[in-house]
Amino acid sequence: MYKFDKLKQVLLASVIAGTTLYAGTTPNYQGSKTYANGKRVIDGGVVYPVKNGKTGPYYVNTQKKEFHYGRPATPNEIKAWDIDVMPDGTGLPEGKGSVSEGEEIYEEKCIACHSDFGAGMNGYPALSKGNAYELHKTLTNQRTTPDKDGPVRVFGTYWPRVSTLWWYIKTGMPHNAPMSLTNDQVYALVAYIMSLNELKIDGQELDDDYVLDRAKFLKIELPNKDGFVPNIDGPNGTDNVRKFLSDPKNYGNGTRCMQGCGKPKKIVRIQTLINDFLPPMSTKRDLPKEPQGKGSKSDVGAKIYASTCAMCHDSGAAGAPVKGDKSAWAKILKEGKDKAYDIAIHGKGAMPAKGGKPSLKDDEVKAVVDYLFDQAK
Repeated sequence: MYKFDKLKQVLLASVIAGTTLYAGTTPNYQGSKTYANGKRVIDGGVVYPVKNGKTGPYYVNTQKKEFHYGRPATPNEIKAWDIDVMPDGTGLPEGKGSVSEGEEIYEEKCIACHSDFGAGMNGYPALSKGNAYELHKTLTNQRTTPDKDGPVRVFGTYWPRVSTLWWYIKTGMPHNAPMSLTNDQVYALVAYIMSLNELKIDGQELDDDYVLDRAKFLKIELPNKDGFVPNIDGPNGTDNVRKFLSDPKNYGNGTRCMQGCGKPKKIVRIQTLINDFLPPMSTKRDLPKEPQGKGSKSDVGAKIYASTCAMCHDSGAAGAPVKGDKSAWAKILKEGKDKAYDIAIHGKGAMPAKGGKPSLKDDEVKAVVDYLFDQAK
């Protein structure tokens, strides 16, 4: 919920993993605990002591005293996973990249999903809607009537820390080849996305020649840097959350209950419906009609292609040959299906093994290759 006078949004489960509205409440099992190490838990966790062979209504195996699953992670394994980037710069590597370099990388690897200039399309989020400083003011907007504009929530207007952008691009993008970008490429992309939002760094606008490095990165302040409560940054972050969630008035009606809550004093209903969608919203829940030849190898390949492969092979993202483009497939057709099978199953370059869906069987992947070969002839 918003505290509109201070442009703040309550930061709950979306940022603090596992946090629930019932954090700190006592479940209806006698003897349950809501404290750990002397402090109230903030993740919804509860310790259920074993009493008469039960934890609540459930029996437990009290004979087993030790469990030996797996082994402790090695220091190198822990280091490989410890790749998050914190707001204070912890975990942020050295590197540099210019706005113009970021634009080139964006057009090669990102535009297929996020569209020109980060406008977003087909369900993929917009990265910019214009000047972030001006649009940040829209976060107080409420659509009390259909003709009123709602808040613009994109990276520049809404995100409080740019470190999240760097980390997300590095570890998750492009979605079909995560962790494939170099640190310099990530810096360049961040610089380009900053420029799209018309953001400044230390008072300086980001033109095409602007080079972003680690030192400049640490000077970035986004318009919504203080837009969330509670403050989760720094060593007191968890205690801030604990204190905030200990007072249910911050996120509810002030009364905690799991049963026997009584009737609500007031039910707030939608006052203004927004239903003038163009095209009109569909309420149909019918499954699409099955194509002719149901069950055939070609049909199987077409279905898997649509759900798993179309995102890249329809657009050419990451250099993927576009379906039906005879010139793009000429060399692949010449090399033959056996080689195409091998690449599709085991992966090569930006092409992930089995299209990034390990659950596919080899025969299913081959069916997709057969389908694409048919489309390219």
